[in-house]
Amino acid sequence: MDENIATLKGIGLTMYEAEAYVTLTSLISATAVEVSEKSGIPRSKIYDVLKKLSEKNFIEIEDGRPLTYNVKSPVEVLTREKERLNAEIDDTITRLTYVYENGMSQVQAPIWRIYGVEKIIAQELEIIKRARDSINMRIGFLFEGEGEALVKALQNRSDLRINILASPTCYINNEEVDIIKLFKKNDINIQKADIPFVKLIISDSKEMMHTYTKFSEDKREVIPETAIGIWNKYEDIARNYDERFMNQLKKLKNRKKRKK
Repeated sequence: MDENIATLKGIGLTMYEAEAYVTLTSLISATAVEVSEKSGIPRSKIYDVLKKLSEKNFIEIEDGRPLTYNVKSPVEVLTREKERLNAEIDDTITRLTYVYENGMSQVQAPIWRIYGVEKIIAQELEIIKRARDSINMRIGFLFEGEGEALVKALQNRSDLRINILASPTCYINNEEVDIIKLFKKNDINIQKADIPFVKLIISDSKEMMHTYTKFSEDKREVIPETAIGIWNKYEDIARNYDERFMNQLKKLKNRKKRKK
């Protein structure tokens, strides 16, 4: 299937409507018979197809004998449809997130194991998106591509209070990664700390995820296929870990003050 036709079907046009619109973008202006002949759409169908395209504001119909069908600019039409779809998707996200979070609150044992680096990173990003007030993180290591993904997600949440405690460096593909520099150069609040080989993210003192993995024998690099995330929505547990995090952060700040 032609990629343009597939895209147009994806935004709600039928196959015939998509074929007729693509055909008209090359003809610019044509009669129904001309569109039918070039597109291969049966003449018995073409008039209804063009009428639907007009109703959907993809083309204009010019009076005359015969009628003339004028295509609207793809930039105008597709930009409008893109904005419409984005608005619908945003509304759907809001509605389904409300349903999802209500459902989550009814789960009796809200602890899940997440296997695989991609799924773990995706869950971390979801936790950041859902946060309403704060994100606290302890970073003892990073997976490949994870640092950049976290930086991008956190930059989009300037409304949150963000605190990160991290080991100075880690190794990815045998290369040393400066964790502190990666986040600091993107204006994200991070402080160097003595963090073990574990990762923790806490959202609003209500939700958290621990990530564990095995390391190579020299303890320098993660073994991705061993990674596991423990996602926890017990608020009492999340609150307890958050308090411990804030106490550690406070001690670090006091230590720095005394050194000055």
